[in-house]
Amino acid sequence: MANPSQLGFQDASSPIMEELIEFHDHALMVALMICSLVLYLLTLMLMEKLSSNTVDAQEIELIWTILPAIVLILLALPSLQILYMMDELDEPDLTLKAIGHQWYWSYEYTDFKDLSFDSYMTPTPDLLPGQFRLLEVDHRVIIPMESPIRIIITADDVLHSWTVPTLGVKTDAIPGRLNQTSFIATRPGIFYGQCSEICGANHSFMPIVVESTPLNHFEAWSSLLTS
Repeated sequence: MANPSQLGFQDASSPIMEELIEFHDHALMVALMICSLVLYLLTLMLMEKLSSNTVDAQEIELIWTILPAIVLILLALPSLQILYMMDELDEPDLTLKAIGHQWYWSYEYTDFKDLSFDSYMTPTPDLLPGQFRLLEVDHRVIIPMESPIRIIITADDVLHSWTVPTLGVKTDAIPGRLNQTSFIATRPGIFYGQCSEICGANHSFMPIVVESTPLNHFEAWSSLLTS
């Protein structure tokens, strides 16, 4: 959960989000070095008189042609690695289907015979102490922690986007198409998200709440709903 006036990312709760934060910091350091070098060269050119060394220097031209290529490689390699990690689906322990509607989410646990529900935003007058306005729902998505989760995402009417920042998940829900992604919740907790695709008048009122619990708690919850 983000804090007021927070500038950075939320604390990562999945290996993918940890990699994304690390790559973000890596890219910022590269950009900082480039800006510092450019600022130094601009200051040097303004303070010093032009000479033949700065007007005609093939060595410098060779350097500033090769150096950007090296920088791009330093950014591309970790980026491609993360992309492959995000698309990789080994053997998920649980498959969850999320269906976007105007303006709520439906969830189906496809590994169970009859386990599905709709998730609506909790109205402000019905909030309990400690719950967050515009983020709490009447039915949370319960998942087992430290287990690979595959989520299949689609929409019933217009474009939506299933997004939970702390898990590093953001996948579009498109009518007539099934998109899939995966994640592993590394710790127990309650993770909040929202639809990130403008989907109509009540776009701001279809939050997502994922609750990560130990496996025995998840089994007790699923047995209670399917019995």
